Amino acid sequence: MSTRVETWLWLAQRATAVALALVVTIHLATMIYAIHDGLTATQILGRTRGSVTWLIVYAVFVTAAAVHAPIGLRTVLSEWSPLRPRAINAIAVIFALLLAVLGWRAVLGLYA
Repeated sequence: MSTRVETWLWLAQRATAVALALVVTIHLATMIYAIHDGLTATQILGRTRGSVTWLIVYAVFVTAAAVHAPIGLRTVLSEWSPLRPRAINAIAVIFALLLAVLGWRAVLGLYA
């Protein structure tokens, strides 16, 4: 791949790392608070279902993860596997799509 593409992938991974740090912190802090407050998973889901705020938080979470993780997987495969760049890129894209589809199904299930 060209240096320009590699630069954009590097920037995308760093930007999504920042987004993930924020939403993972929100998620963990909320879960810890809810568990210490004695809420069950059913009660938590009942409180979050239909919330636009939580839809946004988890939409950012899923989207950032679907960009961040495949770029990392691509880098690891490039360094450690005998696969050709085209195959590595295909694997990364398929992984990104899988994460996005499954993640968005979960996000929409939470909101609905």
